[in-house]
Amino acid sequence: MLALRRNTLLLLVGLVAATATLPVLARGAVHDPRFDHRHPRRDHVLDRTQMQNRRITRQVHQGELTHAQAHRLRRNDARIARREQMLARHNGGYITKKQEAHLNRRLNANSKRIGN
Repeated sequence: MLALRRNTLLLLVGLVAATATLPVLARGAVHDPRFDHRHPRRDHVLDRTQMQNRRITRQVHQGELTHAQAHRLRRNDARIARREQMLARHNGGYITKKQEAHLNRRLNANSKRIGN
């Protein structure tokens, strides 16, 4: 009788432990509480895409870019922002320095296309 209770108790503890790990497994990465949604590296990349978008708008108003050119440049920035979000999702809410450098190189290339 005592062995049956002990086995039942162990089974319940195991089920509770397994259930507690399911959300972590579903996310695909362990969330690190030190890195929140607005991590500085993420913030830097996203701020740059917003700044470039404002430059594109200004240059369209000044006649330096056509609407088609502006559309292509904004689409490139949107791709970079989506990539940043995907990387952060896979890294538990932040991007690594190497990933930030890669995204910055892509932003730099798009910035050169925008001009002054």
